[in-house]
Amino acid sequence: MKVAVLTGGGDCPGLNAVIRAVVRRANAHGFEMMGLRDGWKGLLEDNHFRLTRETTSGILHRGGTILGTSRVNPFKVENGLERVKRAIERNGIHAVIAIGGEGTLSAATRMSNEGLRIVGVPKTIDNDINATDFTFGFDTAVSIATEAIDRLHSTAESHKRVIVCEVMGRHVGWIATYAGIAGGADVILVPEIPADMEKVAEHIQRRHAGGRTFSIVVVAEGTRIKLSADQQEQLVTSGALDEAGRPRLGGVGTILAHEIERRTGFETRVSVLGHIQRGGAPTPHDRVLATRYGVHACDMVARGEFGKMAALRGNDIISVDLADATRELKRVPQEFFEVAQVFFG
Repeated sequence: MKVAVLTGGGDCPGLNAVIRAVVRRANAHGFEMMGLRDGWKGLLEDNHFRLTRETTSGILHRGGTILGTSRVNPFKVENGLERVKRAIERNGIHAVIAIGGEGTLSAATRMSNEGLRIVGVPKTIDNDINATDFTFGFDTAVSIATEAIDRLHSTAESHKRVIVCEVMGRHVGWIATYAGIAGGADVILVPEIPADMEKVAEHIQRRHAGGRTFSIVVVAEGTRIKLSADQQEQLVTSGALDEAGRPRLGGVGTILAHEIERRTGFETRVSVLGHIQRGGAPTPHDRVLATRYGVHACDMVARGEFGKMAALRGNDIISVDLADATRELKRVPQEFFEVAQVFFG
């Protein structure tokens, strides 16, 4: 039996750990493993190579993905589905293990509905995939963001400044919320709740009036800004589109810093973490979680559990329907965000 594996969407710490685990487990099942280069693009362009114990040795601790990745969606390519089907038939592929986030797994769900044998593994630093408690990559991103916030505290306090830390999070604010709580942020702003600049400025002014000399503001890149009570909130973009055709986000931290300084008179700086959150070695937690996902995904293929995704529930790895996992994004619930608000100020 030949099984192909791909990594799609943004790169993420822990991808190589999944690939390694899939290949190691495949030996027990007698599978021949094929690596597809650059996500779904590898099937569209018939670009692949054999994965063996030797080719996946020493990759557990490495960031990124040895397979390469892209945001190419076969359903947005002319005759994409037919080309994928032909490639699978031509190469004698029995099943595909798709490791990715919302975009990659949504395409996997549609392909499964078309009769292809697909299993999924949830990967995204945003932690926005439904039906799983956590995705791998999230813990690493939060750890990096928390360390950055810790460092910003010392310089903000020394210079008596407000510092805005912009973290990733297109549609959800899991990174901002977790890192903000862990780092002791004074304000956390997330895509789930539009940021009211008047309230943000008032809050920071109250802090300073109470004797505090600095503030740390954490904001997710997809947070919508509301400049005044009579204005609609706006999403800040660079004006360009990414590979998936979505507006490329960027600049919310800069606008936030400008507005805070203008409204409060306090010197305000901004630090944008950007892709630093996605790079480098995965944390031990993500290495273990990714490994468990990889082993389970390979077992799912052996059991014929197609149209399913490996998921974490409590401390157990289970199989869930891809359709349930991709029906909607997992957003930060209000009751969880209220925990963070207890410490604002």
